Amino acid sequence: MTALAGAAISVSGVEKSFGDVHVLRGVDFDVARGSIFALLGSNGAGKTTLVRILSTLLKADAGTATVHGFDVATQAADVRESISLTGQFAAVDEVLTGRENLVLVAKLRHLKHPGSIAEDLLDRFALTEAGGRRAATYSGGMRRRLDIAMSLIGDPPVIFLDEPTTGLDPQARLEVWQTVKRLAEGGTTVLLTTQYLDEAEQLADRIAILHEGRIIQNGTLAELKRLLPAAEVEYVEKQPSLEDVFLALVGAGASTEGGDR
Repeated sequence: MTALAGAAISVSGVEKSFGDVHVLRGVDFDVARGSIFALLGSNGAGKTTLVRILSTLLKADAGTATVHGFDVATQAADVRESISLTGQFAAVDEVLTGRENLVLVAKLRHLKHPGSIAEDLLDRFALTEAGGRRAATYSGGMRRRLDIAMSLIGDPPVIFLDEPTTGLDPQARLEVWQTVKRLAEGGTTVLLTTQYLDEAEQLADRIAILHEGRIIQNGTLAELKRLLPAAEVEYVEKQPSLEDVFLALVGAGASTEGGDR
């Protein structure tokens, strides 16, 4: 495929196998700068494997990929300086308080005024009252919000969110959604994997469906919905949802819930 001019992320022919298991079989896509790109796939489709390759944690067997203009294989250090990665499980230090976690990351990034940065993020993620408590006392949702807040320190141009709202209550999910939208509005590029189809519908500028190691469809929500025939109008017109499109493409037996490779 032809790379999108000025793309924040460009992936071409990426392959990855673990022994005899072929997880990625030639993945191609581009992500425009300042956009939100959602990667959907059934359990074990390879979404996390792809994110690990793009974040330089894993090497591809074949193909090329660039992030923020840097090759993930030959310019790994430059890629790491340009990205932030939030994995499926919160990576916070439970011995430290929420505020101390944020201050520590800000200091590691050699940023000025780490205390002010921490206070701002605690406020944005509704954690101010809990900021002085050890993270070990936080609920799962609170730890997740703290983890995402930590990933935003330093304003990286590209952010990978791997299942960003897993375990969050509805209110916390909405808060994360609003934060992600604000990031894109400010020019940050966001690639997210999600098990929630409504999350992709709410957030993504483009959605790619990964199935059996390949991207089988890639488009806007409106473009994907047009893949199914228009609903017949009887009493109430019902347009196809993203869930209808996903299940039609990968099969009704597929599930987006649970873990991922």
